[in-house]
Amino acid sequence: MKNKILNKIVNLFGYKLIEKNYVRNDKILSNRTVLNINTVLKNIFNKKDIKTIIQIGANDGLSFDELNYFIKKYQSKSILVEPIFEIFTKLKQNYKNYQNVFFENSAISVDENIKYLFKVNKKFLNKYGSHIPAISSFDKNHLMKHGVSKSHIVEEKVKTLSISSLIEKYQIKNLDLFFVDAEGYDGKIVYDFLSKSNFRPIIILEYIHIDNIFFQKLLNLFKDKNFSYFKVSECLIAFPEEEKIEIFLN
Repeated sequence: MKNKILNKIVNLFGYKLIEKNYVRNDKILSNRTVLNINTVLKNIFNKKDIKTIIQIGANDGLSFDELNYFIKKYQSKSILVEPIFEIFTKLKQNYKNYQNVFFENSAISVDENIKYLFKVNKKFLNKYGSHIPAISSFDKNHLMKHGVSKSHIVEEKVKTLSISSLIEKYQIKNLDLFFVDAEGYDGKIVYDFLSKSNFRPIIILEYIHIDNIFFQKLLNLFKDKNFSYFKVSECLIAFPEEEKIEIFLN
């Protein structure tokens, strides 16, 4: 009875209670399934000639980085973008012997309008998990949703580029893979990219933090641009309909 009343109250405000076992089970399944991002990337690189990559939100090039292995193995021309300077320094160090890799210490934003990012003050990093350095965001609430205390959050001024400016700066003529992990800003970057360029790469982005209304708008744009898509764990994989992605699990 209490649960029914609570559901009705929550629904009045436009929300819906989610079965806790669903959330827990989905997380377990995502961590153990054979169909994961690494499997998808393995199939993409084995079946296609991936010559040029842009990775937005490259972090330090190692932590939670699914692309590192493939960039090093296949020697694709790779533009790696990371806005937080101390992490960017580690990124360059982790790829220091690879001539195929180019580094950009900027935040990618629509109309170059992001001037600051929020991150955890390094004095308090030891209070949180190892994933926290990777969740710097344009939105302070994004960090707080991950359990970061508001008093532990600081701003960092960052250089900013639009995706169009990035493409022009590195004289990119062809693009095969566009990988975006921008902690909630992913959708706007991809929408801007699709709206202002004629490239038709495979696109991988983290979708779970994107505003629902904007996410529907993005999916409509994928349809208009003749992209198909599917989800794996917390990521959306989109590909031009003229391309085929065959996934082999062994």
